[in-house]
Amino acid sequence: MSSDGDRPRVSVVIPTYNRCEMLRTTLEHLTRQQLPLGEFEVIVADDGSSDATKEVVESFADRLRVKYHFQEDLGFRAGAARNAGARSAAAPLLVFLDTGPLFGTDFLLRHLAAHADETERRAVIGYAYGYKPEKDMSWITGVVAQVGPEETVARHAHDPEFQDVRHPYLADIVSGLDHLPWRLFFTINCSVRTDDFWAVGGFDEEFHGWGAEDTELAFRLSRHGVRFTVAEDAWVVDLPHDREQFDLWEQLARNMLHFLAKHREPAIEIGLALAIRHLFWSYEEDYRALLAWQEQARDTDVAAELTEAVRRVPAGAKIAILGSGGEIPAAVPPAILLDFDAGLVARAAAAGGHVGHHTMGLRTPLADQSVDTVIVTSRFAGLWERWQDELLTEARRVGREVVVPAGFGAEHD
Repeated sequence: MSSDGDRPRVSVVIPTYNRCEMLRTTLEHLTRQQLPLGEFEVIVADDGSSDATKEVVESFADRLRVKYHFQEDLGFRAGAARNAGARSAAAPLLVFLDTGPLFGTDFLLRHLAAHADETERRAVIGYAYGYKPEKDMSWITGVVAQVGPEETVARHAHDPEFQDVRHPYLADIVSGLDHLPWRLFFTINCSVRTDDFWAVGGFDEEFHGWGAEDTELAFRLSRHGVRFTVAEDAWVVDLPHDREQFDLWEQLARNMLHFLAKHREPAIEIGLALAIRHLFWSYEEDYRALLAWQEQARDTDVAAELTEAVRRVPAGAKIAILGSGGEIPAAVPPAILLDFDAGLVARAAAAGGHVGHHTMGLRTPLADQSVDTVIVTSRFAGLWERWQDELLTEARRVGREVVVPAGFGAEHD
């Protein structure tokens, strides 16, 4: 990736909030880069700090090509801060960093190398040693202070306790086996070409609070044809700091609701359900299970079930069918059809009289108590054990009565 005149090759965007000393350390490490100082710029996007953040940034004016942007403190708005930083970026490549992580002298060169093939559009997931938000990683601080980030990585890179919490899953992205690589695109350390970033509109600034704004951006990048790669050599070391992890999970769950409102499909429903459970790492496994069951259930005919079920529903009742399949018998009055197989539900709805939604049923687009009866069919047999609680909770939310197959438990809920 070449440079034009004084145009930098890389713009490093760092959002921050009241962490001026952590920021100082990160900026110090940026002054040590092997990439010549004239070939990269640093943009600190301040999300309303009240400490000495601005003064810290200004103190590097003679050592870094640095810019500073301040936005009013209206709550946690990291996406808006990153967008503001990206708007003032002059380089063709954006590297996003959190405040605090440290890295080696070749950090920016490694990100550039990961984008060297200009014929392929890539988003790069950088590695994050020590990134285990739910564990006590305080030992890292002392080691890094003593020997520096490079030697820390040299000594502990193969220690599972030091490896990125995403480590077991990143290998599947490298091998091309991962169906949802965008879920691992975290802004603690990542990069994307500026043109691709703006082609999808940058971060959604409607996300407030922690979490999901980076994965939602990555989701749109994926739909735009950008391929995700992992650069383990473009690493950072995450230094531990205070996190109210329970509160962060609650914020993530709220943001996943917004994510799903924008992109209604089963993959995002799974993400929301896991966030509500304060889980995340079974995401790919759960999605693969859905795909496998979708294939297995493709030819499952529930016409007889539906004919029997509607006989017991009062005339004129508004019905939603969870697991409609592709063929709706004539005995079924106009209904709302819900199914995890997009092709089948579209075919059933196109037959006339019905409204179809592609959904796994964990969180549907239907309003509270908007139907009289929700009929659940045996098309959910392979998903019931894993998702029974969520499916029943959602069915009860939207319907006044829930009818499930006898083998699923009580016939009437």
